[in-house]
Order: sequence, then C-alpha cells, then structure tokens
Amino acid sequence: MANKASSSSLPSINEDTASADEVPLYGSDSGCVEARTHCDHLASLSQDLNHIPTPDTPCNRCEHPDENWLCLCCKDVLCSRFVNKHMLEHNQQSNHCLALSYSDLSVWCFSCDAYLDAQVILPLRPAYETAYILKFGEAPPLRSIEYLQIGDGKQR
Repeated sequence: MANKASSSSLPSINEDTASADEVPLYGSDSGCVEARTHCDHLASLSQDLNHIPTPDTPCNRCEHPDENWLCLCCKDVLCSRFVNKHMLEHNQQSNHCLALSYSDLSVWCFSCDAYLDAQVILPLRPAYETAYILKFGEAPPLRSIEYLQIGDGKQR
C-alpha cells in the first residue's frame, strides 16, 4: 500500500510558545527564520564596529565581489559558503564566530548556529546600523517597542 504524501507547510510562529530569546525576522515569509535575541559569544566582537569596510568590498582571499560577509571579530571580508566558503574556513581556523552578511545585513553566529537580531542585541547594533547606512545611504528604520516585546511583556 502506497503512503499518501503529506503536504508540507511551514510551521506557524506562536509568540506564546516561542523561546524568549528568539524572534521571527520581519519579512521572513519564505520560511521560518528565527533570530536569537541573546548570544554568549559577544565577547569576541571587535571593539570598533562603527568603522567597517564598505558592503562592496570583495572577498579578501578570492576577490569575489558578491555574497560576502564581514567578520565582526577582526573585520575581514570573506565570501559565503555559496561562493568559495572563505568565511566558513575563517571561522574554522580562527574561531571567530560572528559575521554580518553584506547581502541582507543578517548576523550569524557560527557557534550558536543561528541568526542573531542585530537590532535587539545592543553590541551588534553599531555594525548593523553602519552597514545599513553604507549600503543604503540612510539610517535603518527602527522597529517599534511593541515589536520588540515578546509574549511575556519584557522589552528585549
């Protein structure tokens, strides 16, 4: 007897049961992407994230112009795992685990294996805001306080 294939659907986000350190990314309609609002690896951040390379900086190793990431620990610009995997190799060799994508300005922690909410995690905000200004020529829009509050009413 053949098994009837079940249709797959994306899980819905229930703010009442969502983990207190995860918030769905605005605009993540293509899939369920939850950004953490806490990370234990922030001590490795560069002390000066207000001065970063521009988003059009090519990979420091292969000079590829697209899909590049900024290491938030040493500020090297390296290409993604979808190009030549130089950022992934950098993480494996240096243990620098925090990176900002110049494609969509998301922040990834290799150690947490998760996206981080750069607008909520205050030490990440300077890199996110500076990258946004360099990429778009204006300050990023701020999310409302209501959006930053999660089910339990605590501001994150």
